[in-house]
Amino acid sequence: MALIAGNKAPAFSLKNQAGDTVALNDFLNKKYVLLYFYPKASTPGCTVQAQGIRDHLQAFADLDIEVIAISPDPVDKIGKFVDKHALNFHLLSDEDHKIADEYGVWGMKKFMGKEFMGLIRSTFLIGKDGKLLEQLPKFTTKNHHEVALDAFKKYL
Repeated sequence: MALIAGNKAPAFSLKNQAGDTVALNDFLNKKYVLLYFYPKASTPGCTVQAQGIRDHLQAFADLDIEVIAISPDPVDKIGKFVDKHALNFHLLSDEDHKIADEYGVWGMKKFMGKEFMGLIRSTFLIGKDGKLLEQLPKFTTKNHHEVALDAFKKYL
């Protein structure tokens, strides 16, 4: 089921890289939320994407945007990813891909001629009221932070 702009974004409450629970409700009426789903920690594309966010986190903070990333990786793997690359934002573990399912980003993928179920790299902009502003169109992992910042500016 596709999410519709203006509707409430699906709530979540997951463990971050430190094992602490982080919920969408923690930020309601306080911050905008950039929520992105990435397939696997420590892979080249996911690393480039996370480093772009890390290096531009202050630009998000200046616009009152909290950045949260979700993958199906376990907490300990995410913790190693964060430590290795000095990541400075919440990365959450969705091992059973329940939240990915709710956001419609768990589906059939193709890689090297093989089809399998997996996480589809996706990004959502969520308003301070918890409503979905939009899902970003295609982007590269290299320019993800720029596309996200530019997209948010039309809502501020």
